This record gives sequence, C-alpha cells and structure tokens, in this order.
Amino acid sequence: MDVNPTKTAKLDSSKIKRDFPILDREVHPGVPLIYLDSAATSQKPRQVISAMSEHYQHSNANIHRGIHVLAEESTGQYEDTRQKVADFINAAKAKEIIFTRNTTESINLVAYSWARANLSSGDVIILTEMEHHSNIIPWQMLASERDVRLEFISVTDEGLLDMQSYRKLLELNPKLVAFTSMSNVLGTITPAKEIVSLAHAAGALALIDAAQAVPHFPVNVQNLDVDFMAFSSHKMCGPTGLGVLYGKQELLEAMPPFLGGGEMIKRVELRSFTTNDLPHKFEAGTPNISGAIGLGAAVSYLQAVGMHAISAHEHDLLQYMTGQLGQVDGLRLIGTAFNKASVQSFLLDDIHPHDLGTILDHQGVAIRTGHHCAMPVMDFYGVPGTARASLALYNNQDDVDRLVAALTTAKEIFR
Repeated sequence: MDVNPTKTAKLDSSKIKRDFPILDREVHPGVPLIYLDSAATSQKPRQVISAMSEHYQHSNANIHRGIHVLAEESTGQYEDTRQKVADFINAAKAKEIIFTRNTTESINLVAYSWARANLSSGDVIILTEMEHHSNIIPWQMLASERDVRLEFISVTDEGLLDMQSYRKLLELNPKLVAFTSMSNVLGTITPAKEIVSLAHAAGALALIDAAQAVPHFPVNVQNLDVDFMAFSSHKMCGPTGLGVLYGKQELLEAMPPFLGGGEMIKRVELRSFTTNDLPHKFEAGTPNISGAIGLGAAVSYLQAVGMHAISAHEHDLLQYMTGQLGQVDGLRLIGTAFNKASVQSFLLDDIHPHDLGTILDHQGVAIRTGHHCAMPVMDFYGVPGTARASLALYNNQDDVDRLVAALTTAKEIFR
C-alpha cells in the first residue's frame, strides 16, 4: 500500500468541500456541521448523488437478462463499475471483483465458502488484536462449528502490530491470515505487504480488511499479492449497501457458491444445478444496481481528485489534528503509531465518551463515540470506549479548530 504523502501537490479542500452538499447544512439553528465521522461512513459528493438519480430517472431496469434498451443500459453501467473498481485496486481481471452488501458480507463470503470447504478441526487462522468485529466474529463462528483454532497477533502500547509475535505464530502453519490494513480505532497502517509475504511463505492464504484503507491511499492488490480483499462503498464516498470482495481468480473459481438463486446459475434442473461463471457465481438475485452505479461515480471522483493527493492532504491534516489535540489539557490520545492515517481516538479527563459526543454535537461537531465495533481494542487499553475524530478529503484545518474549541467548551462544562 502506497502511503507516501509527498508524491503530488496538495488538493484544494475548499473546492472539494463544495462538492458535498450535506456539508452546507446547519445541524442546529446557526450551528454549521463539522463532520469528523468518516471512518463510520463518508459523505457523498453531488457527482455520486446525481449518477444514482440519473440512473433511476432514465435507465432503471434489471440487469443481464433483459434485451431491451433500459436493461442493456443498466447492465452496461453496472459492469462498467466492476471494471472501474478492478482498475482502482489494480486487479488483473474484472471477474475478480465480486459485489456484496458491505465489507462484513465480503468477509463472511470467504468464511462460508472458502473456509468451510478447505478448513477442518485443528487448522489455524491468524487474526490481530486490532480487528473490527467484522473480521473476528465470522471466524469465531467457524471455530465453534469446525473446531478451527484462532490465534492473534498482539498489539503494542503505541498501537502497532507486534511482528515478532506474528512470526512466532506462523510456526503453527496457519491456513489463513486475516487482518486489517488500517485500524478503524487507532488509525494504524499495518505492514500489509510484509504480512501477506510472510503468510505465503508459511503456506497460508491472506485476507485483508481494507474498508478503512481504500478511501485514504492507493491500494494495489497485485503488488500486495493478497488472496482476498474486502471493502465498502459507503466509506469511499459511495452509497451504503454495496461492498466489494476481491479474490484471485483461481481461488474464486474453486470456491462453492455462497448464496443460491437466480443469476448465480447456468442451468437448473429439479434435482441439480450448474453454477454460473465468475463473477456472477457469487451474486445471487437482483443486486444493488443503483448502489453499484453510485460506487462507479465515487471511484471516478476519487480518481479525479487523485489518491496520492488525498493521502498527502489527510496526512498533513492528521498531523495538525494530533498536534492540536495534544495541547488540550487532560486529553489522552489512544493510538500513537508512527505510521497511521485519518483517525485519532482519545479520552478527555473523566468525561464519558458518550457525554463528550453529545456536547460536541450541540456545537455542530460530529464525532463517533463508543467501542467502534472493536471491543478487544478497548479491552487492550482498559477503557470502555473512546471518542474518535476521523478525517476525509473534504476536511480542513478549520474543522480541526472547531473540534478543539468544542473540546475546550466541554472541559468548562464539566469543571
């Protein structure tokens, strides 16, 4: 994953912000919105909103099987997005892109299809202690069903993966290593290419949860040589309800289908069926067509801005935000890894994160509070939850200043 912030000129955040109509609204009378919750879901530019509206107004029809004009237009738009996504992450072929509902479903697809066909009692899966629940629970369910053994790469106090512990776990001859490329709590960017390479050397496949990475810096699946990668449209300026699973062709072709029904078949008889070719084999039923078209528009938007420019902008802004938060008396930063992006979790004095979030909301500052679907991370730091400010391409230093001012107000209220 290329996170070099010096490769291109800085983007114009003021111009970018004008592309996102929701950022113009007031959330309370006279209180404009400052949105710092993009790790939960990103806002959508008017280009994405318009593309979806245009589809419904002019080309709405089911895909693949119709021969009329609307069906052909809708099918073309849907499959154009598949190619755009393949190009965006540098997949070798569009057929290696499977559309799902979200990152969670993409990981579950691998757990139910590949893992249940290939793993048995005593086999080892390696995860990390910083995973989102989406990359823990499917494997726990598998472990309870098949007696598969789960092991975890430990985390340092700074929020880095302990690579020495990983190398020790690899001696267990795992069948799969599944890990996040960027923590949604700590912002840590993991050494994905090294983790994948070491997994392969140990005879394991590798799966990356890239939900947090893909919106923020360039991702190249062929360079990573990763076997599976999952991410979500809604975190990369696209609509909700649409996710992506990338998988190497030979693996996907060998896997049994995940869901049964229309589209995923070539032929059906009363007592048997023949599966369809990739990618349709894993896309049973009518898909989220408008969502795919919105994702295509989001990919085009991000590419027009430039992923290197986005990475550089957010890198500088995160450094600014970390510095400003560090000057707030009584504030504790959670996650201080040297290599991180777009996310900063924190606690302020003894104010409960939910109370802090409510006070900030009254000042128009939207952050996330709680365990962030990563309870093991909270357990590691000995806290029930944190406040989390997360950045995107449409944020700027004024947004950070509003956050710090709101935190100062919160301190006054609880004094």
